[in-house]
Amino acid sequence: MTSVERRPRRGPGGDRVMVPRAEFRSYYGRPILKRPTWRYDIPAYLFAGGVAGGSALLAAGGDLTGRPALRRAGRLAALGAIGAGTYFLIHDLGRPGRFHHMLRVAKPTSPMSVGTWILAAFGPAAGLAAAGELAGYLPRRGALGLARRALPPAGRLAGLGAAAAAPALATYTGVLLADTAMPSWHEAYPQLPFVFAGSALASGAGVGLLAAPPEQAGPARRMAVAGAALELAAAHRVETRLGLLSEPYRTGKAGRLLRTGRALTAAGVAGALLGRRSRVLSALSGAALLTASLATRFGIFEGGIASAVDPKYVVVPQRERRAARGPKTSTDT
Repeated sequence: MTSVERRPRRGPGGDRVMVPRAEFRSYYGRPILKRPTWRYDIPAYLFAGGVAGGSALLAAGGDLTGRPALRRAGRLAALGAIGAGTYFLIHDLGRPGRFHHMLRVAKPTSPMSVGTWILAAFGPAAGLAAAGELAGYLPRRGALGLARRALPPAGRLAGLGAAAAAPALATYTGVLLADTAMPSWHEAYPQLPFVFAGSALASGAGVGLLAAPPEQAGPARRMAVAGAALELAAAHRVETRLGLLSEPYRTGKAGRLLRTGRALTAAGVAGALLGRRSRVLSALSGAALLTASLATRFGIFEGGIASAVDPKYVVVPQRERRAARGPKTSTDT
């Protein structure tokens, strides 16, 4: 498991002593944990789910406050994002039938099973809400005329239903990652849902800032501030409060992605607050927030993968937990 290199070191009395210095390596150069077979479909799915959830909340806010442009942008973005997320998930599963088979059972103890049902409930609601926005393009007469009149009120109810399911859609993926054996994901189980919730709010705000005129984008600006505050606070805890297991989030590819996400989030919020009258600045802020959310999701994904590759992230925390419990006694056996 380890290779030992002897180097002189000063002991308590000042004498030179030979102390084994361990380098954590697995047998035959293989990681202790098997690297997940997940490809980039999964972080793309994480991002799409966050955009869908945030956009549904944005649409509900626009609907309840009489901002039609904000409502329309949120509903259409929610449908587009959930459609993209479903594609990424099914593509990762390999066969469409596997997604269908997951709906045969409901296991409350399985984040994947719960998430599948959340996705199955959110998708039709988002679709009906978007159909309500497009009903005005239907003919006024005949059966399509009836649909033209019926879809807007049905779409409003569906949009509110999608907004009710949005928090679960945006955060269950954090629980899903934490439920794996990847050390840096598993140890961050209290924070990951909050990181994803803040990221979802910020990305939904980005949709509103991109698509709605500045005079209707007030709720989007408030969502941007709230989402950025929640995401940055939770991500800071992930990067600093996990001991050794915070290291994969600060270094390498994950560190670069998360730093980029922080910078873009700050820039997006600043632009949203300063661009209250500028359509161009508002749109740039929205694009920055969406890109920041993408970088954050990919950064969290890369951090967990890195913690599975290096054996020290498995061995050292286990030894620390064992040392904290103290030596075994006869009652432990």
